Amino acid sequence: MTKLSVNINKIATLRNSRGGNNPDVLQAALACERFGAQGITVHPRPDERHIRYSDVYDLKANIKTELNIEGNSREEKFVRLVLDTLPAQVTLVPDDPGQITSNHGWDTIRHQSYLRDMCALFKGEGIRVSIFVDPDPEMVAAAADTGTDRVELYTEAYAKEYVSQPEHAIALYTESAKVAQQVGLGLNAGHDLDLHNLRYFKQHVPGLLEVSIGHALISDALYLGLEETIKRYRAQLD
Repeated sequence: MTKLSVNINKIATLRNSRGGNNPDVLQAALACERFGAQGITVHPRPDERHIRYSDVYDLKANIKTELNIEGNSREEKFVRLVLDTLPAQVTLVPDDPGQITSNHGWDTIRHQSYLRDMCALFKGEGIRVSIFVDPDPEMVAAAADTGTDRVELYTEAYAKEYVSQPEHAIALYTESAKVAQQVGLGLNAGHDLDLHNLRYFKQHVPGLLEVSIGHALISDALYLGLEETIKRYRAQLD
């Protein structure tokens, strides 16, 4: 079964645009759980332009499903946050300073020593580790030597090409997924997956354990409502 983890960054963006606490990020996360989300994902950034570090403490104390914290482990504040809250999963993402959204995966060969140290640190506290990677079989294979539990495939390239060439768009992802299975890694995916391309992705990527979806899902909820939207995303995965 592939789990749906809802990324609630965009809900926090809306709150922060006006000040105050409307919409309430914690209550939105709890609603996502009630409506069928099997996890909650957050990606705090140093400027706290959407998720605030205080949000993460509140979420960890109150949600019932898995908490997945994404972010750049080169930021000391991020590492402290993860070690303080002990989420079910930490996803290591190589964000550049000021980056609007994630746009590339780790080079697991060049940065293997560093990633090995970070995996050991977080796994030593009982946290499952996932490394954000491009759909590159070589990078997936090398990730296994870092000690990570999973890799998360960066799916923006798939989403863009799916519109015109779905078979070509999925090819590297299928190959990367097979390599992950061969080297004993769990497989996650995320970025620009939506109601149009998610089912095809699920059908052609073996061993897919989890997808984290935020921007498209929250956007769809403006038209469909949050409960109906989560129901439809779950249907694509079932």
